[in-house]
Amino acid sequence: MHFDWKLFLTALGLAFILEGLPYFLAAEKMPTVLRALSERRPRELRTLGMTAMLAGLALLFILRAMG
Repeated sequence: MHFDWKLFLTALGLAFILEGLPYFLAAEKMPTVLRALSERRPRELRTLGMTAMLAGLALLFILRAMG
């Protein structure tokens, strides 16, 4: 099996961009958002994280199936 490092690093770079975007675009609101997230139960955060991962997986599956 061949591991495509270029693709992996491209995806990692895109993840960094997407993670940093809210802090850049809405820096003033981020403390409020982070405070609200810190008040949620761990189960709610896990559900949110799992939902995001499944949505990403579905998107990748659809894109790969298209070509």
